[in-house]
Amino acid sequence: MVSAHQLNDAIYQGKNNVVLASLWNDADVTGYARYRSMHIPTAQFCEPQSALVGVPGSQQGRNPLPAVPHLQRAIQTWGLRTGRPVTVYDEGRGLFASRAWWILRWAGVEDVRILDGGLKHWEAAGFDSVGGPGNLGTRANVTVRPGQMPVATVDDVRARQDAPLIDFREPNRFLGRREILDLKAGHIPGAVNLPVWTLMNDDNTFRSPEEIRAHFARVGITEDNAASAIVYSGSGIHSSLGLAAMGHAGLPFAAHFVGGWSLWSANRANPIARGD
Repeated sequence: MVSAHQLNDAIYQGKNNVVLASLWNDADVTGYARYRSMHIPTAQFCEPQSALVGVPGSQQGRNPLPAVPHLQRAIQTWGLRTGRPVTVYDEGRGLFASRAWWILRWAGVEDVRILDGGLKHWEAAGFDSVGGPGNLGTRANVTVRPGQMPVATVDDVRARQDAPLIDFREPNRFLGRREILDLKAGHIPGAVNLPVWTLMNDDNTFRSPEEIRAHFARVGITEDNAASAIVYSGSGIHSSLGLAAMGHAGLPFAAHFVGGWSLWSANRANPIARGD
């Protein structure tokens, strides 16, 4: 993580830092429109739907891994260079900043940080924002090397046996009481629920490492078994935030079932569970 004060110091001291605004398109306004109206100085626009996800489908899930050529083009546009830190942010919840963080780490970009609290905390700290089309990236030398963060396939989930399985969705979706995004309600049998928002403070900043580790311990995840665990959410967004929390807490990274419930529930042969 990086705080608003730390990022502001880096920008105004002219440190060699790439800043990416990861802003999702909503029904009412595009992410780029929000970016043009206001963004952190020096930030470039990252469109999650084109750069950070692939083509959705029943065999891939709602927000699958991006095609390597598409991600490579985005990296060229942003001018990512070896040894140059990258800071990602979103509007404030951390969901799309975490998705950008995880995808870049998966692609082999080693030094990626999340602005804790996003643009909301940047503004609350009283730092300047700017409008307009933003900066152009410099020449890039980073080549995508997929697979640098652990990933689990649907076959891995089916064959997991005793490996812990963590569902980061909110309880009503996990329990099967409410589902508006995917084809069925419920969860993968054997999963335990750790709602990702329990890892966050009320202002959408991350809890302390000690608090996060305690929440993971309550569902049986410790430093000893975290690397053998598999985590998922609806389609790899909330689970990216959960994995960022693991990193913040100093826990080994679990494998990411990116397709999540959207992929699992699309196959009628996959069993589902409801309730506790």
